[in-house]
Amino acid sequence: MSDFATQSVVYAIPMRTRFRGITVREGMLIHGPLGWGEFCPFPEYDDQEAAAWLATAVEQVTAGWPEPVRDRIPINCTVPAVDPEQAHAIVARSGCRTAKVKVADHPDSLAEDLARVEAVRDALGRNGAIRVDANAVWDVDTAVRHIDRIDKAAGGLEYVEQPCRTIEELAAVRRRVDVRIAADESIRRAEDPLRVAVAGAADIAVLKCTPLGGVRRALQVAEAAGLPCVVSSALETSVGLAAQLALAGALPELDFACGLGTLSLLTGDVTPGSLRPVDGYLPVRRTPPQPDPDLLERHRHPDPDRTAWWHARLTRVSTLLQPPTP
Repeated sequence: MSDFATQSVVYAIPMRTRFRGITVREGMLIHGPLGWGEFCPFPEYDDQEAAAWLATAVEQVTAGWPEPVRDRIPINCTVPAVDPEQAHAIVARSGCRTAKVKVADHPDSLAEDLARVEAVRDALGRNGAIRVDANAVWDVDTAVRHIDRIDKAAGGLEYVEQPCRTIEELAAVRRRVDVRIAADESIRRAEDPLRVAVAGAADIAVLKCTPLGGVRRALQVAEAAGLPCVVSSALETSVGLAAQLALAGALPELDFACGLGTLSLLTGDVTPGSLRPVDGYLPVRRTPPQPDPDLLERHRHPDPDRTAWWHARLTRVSTLLQPPTP
C-alpha cells in the first residue's frame, strides 16, 4: 500500500453547480500494476467507511474486473437542484431518455421540486422516464405527501430513490404510495450490505461499487439484495467511473438506465475521451482509462495543506485493508 501512496495525485475539480452540498470535487488517483484507480470518499466519511472506497481502487489497479455480459449501458442524465430553465436545458442536450432529478434540497423545496420536475417532463416528452432522489431527508409522512405531488407533476415517476433514512421507514412509505421505491444509502452505508434485507422495503437496489468495496463485492451485494439493480456514480472522474461501468456491464440483468452520466456535473476530467454518454449510452470498457499528464497537472490540488490531508487519509485508511500481524 505504501507504493500507492508514493504514486498518487490529489485532484480538485470544480463543480458546475452545487451537488451533495459541495462545489469542488476532491480525491486521489493512485497507480498500481494495472494502471490507475481512484480514492475519493467524501470528507465526512470516517476511515472505516472510506476503506471500502480504497478497496475499489486497489481492485482496479491490481486485479481488474470480471468479464462484461453486455457492450453498452443505458444512462440517465442527472439534474441537480437547479431552476426549471437549467433543468430543461440539461435534459434537452443530454441525449438520454431517463432523467434523475434531485429533490428535497432544503426543507421548503417542494414548489421548486415540482417546477423542476415539470420542466424535465417537458424536455423528455411523454415517453421519457423520470426518477427522483431525496437523499433520505424526508420522514415517512412528508415522503408520502411529497411523492404524491411530485408523481403527478412528473406525469408518473419511474421510482423515488431513498426518500427516508431507514429500512423501516422505506417499508412504511412503500406501503402507502403507488410509486416504486429504490434503496441507495440503506444499502451502501449499511454495516454489512450483504445482510441488509431490502426486499420488503424497496423495489429497486441502487448500487455504487466505489463505496461497496469493488465490482466483485457489489455483484455479491446485488445477488443478496434479490432486486432489480441500478448502478450509480459516486461522483468520480473517468478513472473511478470506469469501475461503476464495469459493474453495470457485469450484472446478470440490467432493466433500468444507470446513473453514470455524472461527469456533466464537473468542469473537467483527468482523462482524454471522458466517459460521457452518447445518445443515452456508454460503452463498456474492459480496461480503465488512463489519466493524461497535462490534465493531471491542470487538476492537481493547489492547496498543500489539503494535499497533505488526503495523503494522511490514504495512509490511515490503507492500514485498515492490510491483514493483521500474526
